Amino acid sequence: MRRLTRKAVDEFGNMYRVPLNMRSMLNLNILKLLNKTRRFGEYDLPELLCNTKIIPDYIALYSQKNLYHCTPLTCVAFYEYDYKFDGPNGLFNAIYYNNTKLLEEYKERFKNVRIFIAPDYSVFGDVNKLINLIQIWKARIVALWFTIELSAVVIPNITYSSEKCFSEYFAGLENCSVVAFSTKGHIRSKNERNLTKAAVKYVVDHFPLKVIIVYSVCGNDEKTYNLFRYAREKGVSVVIPNNLLRTRNKELKNGK
Repeated sequence: MRRLTRKAVDEFGNMYRVPLNMRSMLNLNILKLLNKTRRFGEYDLPELLCNTKIIPDYIALYSQKNLYHCTPLTCVAFYEYDYKFDGPNGLFNAIYYNNTKLLEEYKERFKNVRIFIAPDYSVFGDVNKLINLIQIWKARIVALWFTIELSAVVIPNITYSSEKCFSEYFAGLENCSVVAFSTKGHIRSKNERNLTKAAVKYVVDHFPLKVIIVYSVCGNDEKTYNLFRYAREKGVSVVIPNNLLRTRNKELKNGK
């Protein structure tokens, strides 16, 4: 980016030039993050790397601040409606506009959180393709912020809207050995189950996968494991950490 300056005068009346912060003036603050990673695919999606051996044993949702430290290996995930974590004062906007006050508030919110699952910005098969790609891109930006600013482990979230989008949406994750899936809303519908199975097969066949972390609220783990049968047959470990809704549904299933 071209360096521009403006004139200034010191206390003795001497004129000198001061560099302009063009990144800030052009709303390109995210380059601070993007320039620290590679970009992949037709749409230059930022690369996320995750080869951690630290596997979470509990998943707390963004809105469940009281559960962020439920266990020493609790991770924070964003498997909620977008309005809860994305808006004018959401983390992405704080990063994009370099709102330092708001960013400090987020750092305080996530203090001592060691593990995150990259945000699950919603994508849909019946909306403009560009909107979905922006959602994927936003998730990558926030994930990079967690990694760089909080020194946290960030597990990429596998987000998809159709089989046609796999190669586009998953670009930049090809070197990950650990990824995350959410099965919430993907169990009851046959079409959703088949789509999830197809996404699982794709990442297993294209990534050096060792572990899949699953956010499941189902009271029957066998239904969830069935979605990941292909991965398990290929030697990939499928881990279903506990979470608040899963515990409640299991208790209901067992009549407690």
